[in-house]
Amino acid sequence: MGSDVVIEKEMGISHTEFFRNIPRVLGEDFSKQTDRVILEGDDKSLVISISEQGERRIALFVLPVTCVTLTFKGYGEAEITKTIKAFDRAFQRGGG
Repeated sequence: MGSDVVIEKEMGISHTEFFRNIPRVLGEDFSKQTDRVILEGDDKSLVISISEQGERRIALFVLPVTCVTLTFKGYGEAEITKTIKAFDRAFQRGGG
């Protein structure tokens, strides 16, 4: 558990969707700011930052796009893997 681990994702979500779903990953014990959430405790922290919301256009179809950066400090590899799996599951959408 040495240096920070930074993971970046481009996601098809709005800011509203992000803040609505993030408790499914972190629970309720995190601090929320305009462009990030912070989870701290036990000599470690997770900062999840979001970019300005953009959009992707496919013909007349418009989808929100937000870049998300997860910065893990003091987390072990197994904890990071578990958190990323929970994050991906919380934001997964059904497809057909």
